[in-house]
Amino acid sequence: MLLTILAMVPIAFAAVLLIAARMPDHFRIERSVQIEAPPTRIFALINDLHAWSQWSPWEKLDPGMRREFSGPESGKGAAYSWAGSAKAGAGRMEIIDSVPHERISIKLDFLKPFEAHNTAEFTLAPAGDATQVSWAMYGPSPLMARVMQLFFSMGKMVGKDFEAGLSNLRSLARQ
Repeated sequence: MLLTILAMVPIAFAAVLLIAARMPDHFRIERSVQIEAPPTRIFALINDLHAWSQWSPWEKLDPGMRREFSGPESGKGAAYSWAGSAKAGAGRMEIIDSVPHERISIKLDFLKPFEAHNTAEFTLAPAGDATQVSWAMYGPSPLMARVMQLFFSMGKMVGKDFEAGLSNLRSLARQ
């Protein structure tokens, strides 16, 4: 019986790798919300990385997190680096495109607890007296990330954070 179990382990491992290898090599997570505020107000809260401490769901993970800002105050070239506990990790983000009141694209580099290089994008569209705000993150999905996705839904985990951040952004923009 022990030999049977030992023989099954590499077969199961190979099956997991085969299934993961057949999954898409890119991912995209997106959440949207309608906010009863003009695009100008919402755009200012996203385009200025200093303002993220007021609404980002990750800012409260580690009160002792080290933060460093560089580049311009806001818009293209503005950057933010962080280093904190295992929950907060470490990384850097930089605004790579900023179209006033419409779209902000951010190069997002996670360094810890694991390395990943993605793009975050916010789009704002007028919707009557409100603004439709979408927050997306996309990037490559290497094999080990696809293996993890077999057991954990990144869309559900990160999606909850996006929903919380958009809810915070809604509350802040309506003040």
